[in-house]
Amino acid sequence: MTVTPLGIPRRMLEFTLDGEQARVPEGSTVLDACRAAGKDVPTLCEGDTLRPKNACRVCVVEVEGARTLVPACSREAEPGMEVRTDTERARHSRKVVLELLASSVDLSTTPKVAGWLKEYEAKPDRFGPDAARLDEEPRVDNDLYVRDYDKCILCYKCVDACGDQWQNSFAISVAGRGFDARIAVEHDAPLTDSACVYCGNCIEVCPTGALSFKSEFDMRAAGTWDEARQTETTTVCAYCGVGCNLTLHVQDNEIVKVTSPHDNPVTHGNLCIKGRFGYQHVQNRD
Repeated sequence: MTVTPLGIPRRMLEFTLDGEQARVPEGSTVLDACRAAGKDVPTLCEGDTLRPKNACRVCVVEVEGARTLVPACSREAEPGMEVRTDTERARHSRKVVLELLASSVDLSTTPKVAGWLKEYEAKPDRFGPDAARLDEEPRVDNDLYVRDYDKCILCYKCVDACGDQWQNSFAISVAGRGFDARIAVEHDAPLTDSACVYCGNCIEVCPTGALSFKSEFDMRAAGTWDEARQTETTTVCAYCGVGCNLTLHVQDNEIVKVTSPHDNPVTHGNLCIKGRFGYQHVQNRD
């Protein structure tokens, strides 16, 4: 018989969301409630396998009685609170945040951002051609994954995934201050000289493509990367007996990258180097 842990029952609480009654389990965030109600509140730094970091501020909403806008990703729902997600103030704040990000960072590989820029009528080019940008070449110092800081929004999700929330390798952190702040390994050395164990869990949580598979990076550079032609197949990793789930992304009968389902009770989206990168033998046709 299979035993399914149900956890401790949570009482339901009610509050007002955009003028309608919302009912969610205690401990849920405002963002959880918005998603349950089918409301599209944008977010970049939020991750379903990590604790909220409140870094991007794209998901801000208005709460009755609050002096400032609050991040929906971390604000817990409270009984009786009144939340408005689509006010002029909230929309203007999201618009400015998107403009600031898009004017200083390459968001071309960030899912949904193009739609949000259009929806909020954001105009990043209004800051002019002299808007500060990193303009740094991608760091290609290994055969597994690439670091492209021109696409990094400093959401810290990779730092958390590498640190005490998942991998506990602590190979990466934030170096520098102000505009010079960036994600880096110790002493800003090449990845091959760091404590990185190449699990790729940082790639799994990166929202912008600042961290990407070397295979994806090369295909994008060659103009052959096409997600519309890719299929996804979830299977079980054959390397050991843990039972990690792998999602194989296949294009033209070739595995181009491997992810893992975030709702899997074994891995929660995390893998080791073998599961995430050790697939070459499957398509070795020599």
